[in-house]
Amino acid sequence: MIAGAHPSSWYVATARGLVEYPVLRGALTADVCVVGAGYTGLSTALHLAERGYSVVVLEAQRVGWGASGRNGGQIGTGQRREEAWLEARFGPDTARQLFRLAEESKALVRARISRHAIDCDPGSGQLLCAIKPAHMDALKRRADKLARDYDYPHQRCVARSELSGMLGSSLYVGASLDAQAMYLHPLNYALGLARACTDAGVRIFERSAVSGHAGAAPLTVRTTGGEVRARCMVLACNAYLDALQPRLAATIMPINNFIVATEPLGEQRCRELIRDPVAVHDTLFVLNYFRLSADGRLIFGGGENYRRDFPADIASFVRRYMLRVFPQLAEVRIDYAWGGRLAVTTNRMPHLGRLGPDVYFAQGYSGHGVAMATLAGQLLAEAVAGSTERFDVFARLAPPPFPGGTLLRWPGLVLGMLWYALRDRLP
Repeated sequence: MIAGAHPSSWYVATARGLVEYPVLRGALTADVCVVGAGYTGLSTALHLAERGYSVVVLEAQRVGWGASGRNGGQIGTGQRREEAWLEARFGPDTARQLFRLAEESKALVRARISRHAIDCDPGSGQLLCAIKPAHMDALKRRADKLARDYDYPHQRCVARSELSGMLGSSLYVGASLDAQAMYLHPLNYALGLARACTDAGVRIFERSAVSGHAGAAPLTVRTTGGEVRARCMVLACNAYLDALQPRLAATIMPINNFIVATEPLGEQRCRELIRDPVAVHDTLFVLNYFRLSADGRLIFGGGENYRRDFPADIASFVRRYMLRVFPQLAEVRIDYAWGGRLAVTTNRMPHLGRLGPDVYFAQGYSGHGVAMATLAGQLLAEAVAGSTERFDVFARLAPPPFPGGTLLRWPGLVLGMLWYALRDRLP
């Protein structure tokens, strides 16, 4: 394996098909230039190539280097905002459209894994654990609503007495079990999409950061070592957009989240923690999320910060969250610890749109990026090809920018997150 610039993680240590793509040198032409080789960019490129477009992908680091190769690997049901909120904000018809698209995103991930034989340890089933009785009541209402109004009978509520046999933690008062939610190895999924792209004729270039673009139809996308002339461009940078498009960057907030992988625990101890092969997360605002790996480790995500740097000791930072859920792991060794950056929007909905007729973008998945970014790639390809109906479902939901733009959004976010973190601690 060529680890290159990938940060150390259990995902990198267990990567399959981690190859090195060339740096862009010289000038190329293509129908579409995609900036970013995470889920959004790779899915966009693959869907476009399957439609017959010539596509170049430019990645500043490595394929899957950002959140696509570092996240918790969980795929839930619906959008980041629940159905009742979406109905109140956008109306029941739009809420149902958004739910159908979210279901399509899960099906699309499954289809890509199957079609391209992506070896990413996929599985089904997710426990959403309630930290308070009021949260359990909300889970019951949602399960009832999904079955009644959205033809989704796949969630059932789990009482505390039943949950005690499923999960080795006394922290939670109950849970909702979703049989059709998913989980996977996120970096291997990204690497599999990249392989599918190259098989379809997509040209991928790593360590080729875009410094700017100019012109129109065709436009010129510049890097340090070369340029791409293309009819249109897709920005798939998400939390790493930075100064490439300041106006667009003001509509997202990058935040940092952290994960650890324990030493191998053995079959019996694994099943004492999580009896069934499901992923788990909870209802805290700064949520905990965890599952067992294929080699018998606990993969645990917990804690976040709102600065531009990571904690000096990520393992210790996350351990205290892990021990709140599983105090019996106090003596367990942490073998891997890493962080990643995701982007949230003010309304917590994905942000898809255009910057003029030749530049498209998708970003701001707010923690629901594995499946929604894969779907966003399909919708972006449809829009480039001239069919915008489904793309516009999200484009019409464009979030307002964060107050103060890119300069003042950080202190505002910190104050807001501290308030919600305080609510997590209240009865």
